[in-house]
Amino acid sequence: MNQIKKFRYKPYPKYKPSGVEWLGDVPEGWNISKLKYVLMSIIAGGTPKTDKPNNWCESGDGVPWVSIADMSINHIISKTKKDVTLNGILEKGLKVLPKGTLLYSIFASLGKVAIADTKLTTNQAILGLVPNKNITNEFLYWLLVSLEKYVHFVASSNTQDNLNMEKVANFPIPLLSKNEQTAIANFLDRETAKIDTLIAKQERLIELLQEKRQALISHTVTKGLDPNVRMKDSGIEWLGEVPEHWEVKKLKFNLRLRTEKSKIEKHKIIALENIESKTGKYIPTESIYQGEGIACYCNDVLFGKLRPYLAKVYRCNENAIAFGDLLTYQPLTNYKSSYAFYMLISETFIKIVNSSTYGAKMPRAGADFINEMPLPTPPIDEQQQIADYLDTQTAKIDTLIKKAHQAIKLLKERREALISAAVTGKIDVRESA
Repeated sequence: MNQIKKFRYKPYPKYKPSGVEWLGDVPEGWNISKLKYVLMSIIAGGTPKTDKPNNWCESGDGVPWVSIADMSINHIISKTKKDVTLNGILEKGLKVLPKGTLLYSIFASLGKVAIADTKLTTNQAILGLVPNKNITNEFLYWLLVSLEKYVHFVASSNTQDNLNMEKVANFPIPLLSKNEQTAIANFLDRETAKIDTLIAKQERLIELLQEKRQALISHTVTKGLDPNVRMKDSGIEWLGEVPEHWEVKKLKFNLRLRTEKSKIEKHKIIALENIESKTGKYIPTESIYQGEGIACYCNDVLFGKLRPYLAKVYRCNENAIAFGDLLTYQPLTNYKSSYAFYMLISETFIKIVNSSTYGAKMPRAGADFINEMPLPTPPIDEQQQIADYLDTQTAKIDTLIKKAHQAIKLLKERREALISAAVTGKIDVRESA
């Protein structure tokens, strides 16, 4: 009952024990049932043979076939990435689910819920739930959403949590009048929409701040800090004009590529998964590495050559081993490590490197191409000033991004708690709905 204090809504007048741990006390007029007693049918899906082309067709040309990937995009499904043909349906014995069927994930993304907005079928990881006259589609949707945490306690697990039809059928659920179900569903439709709008605004704010961060870095490392400085044509199309007193040198004259192999023993390992895209922050992982890597030292700059558009660049703050698809660069005496980091992670530099990649599935940039890249080379003291300025300004932006992420986390927690409180009767929303 403490959960009520989080909301401005009053509780029901009287409660009684439900006998179900996750439900707790429920309003006095409610009953407890099982999911199977409010369903006309529970329908399992399947996957026709993928090596038979006549089983499948382009989206929109057959019957939509729902996978977990489709449910992750939208909770109302009218089209899917892949459609099945009549031949595929007959071969696998699939049932076509009517519009309005609730789709419920029992593998992988456990407990995810979606609504069929057209006739469709599903794979074996998704059940189709067709409600009977005792429960509304809308209330059952929100009830299933609220169960997402509970289902992990009843799932079987080898390598991942799974449910089956029997376990789903026997979920304990509250049973209440249809009018009350409608009131709760209408309330949650309205209130969650408000929260979702706030979440979307915070997500958009994060996008704008990230764009601002990238633009700030690219402009500053190529144009400097003085807006009134005399400029000159760099002779390089992607660089454009640079301050008149700057030089432009090939990367290999500013940074030396390290190639010395070293055995992975007790050294700190830095691989691509340890580097956050576009910020260069270190991400600890529990991965176990074996073999050899490239010895890197404090102030070296590492550049991810696999899928360079991810902008995985890292400035070493200690001796370590660079493992995998990372190029290790030692700044020479004329080039500051801190400035080199911002230069290599700048959107301007990344775009050019990315345009040079080879390999369709695993695009990589070659060290030979990168070594020949022309780099703006300010005087050494100006490099340090630029790096110090970017340290300060990006830290401010990162703080704002962090606050936006925290706001999203709190909003999602409130959304989850509000849904749970409403469908379990901890708050009385009949009047507010």
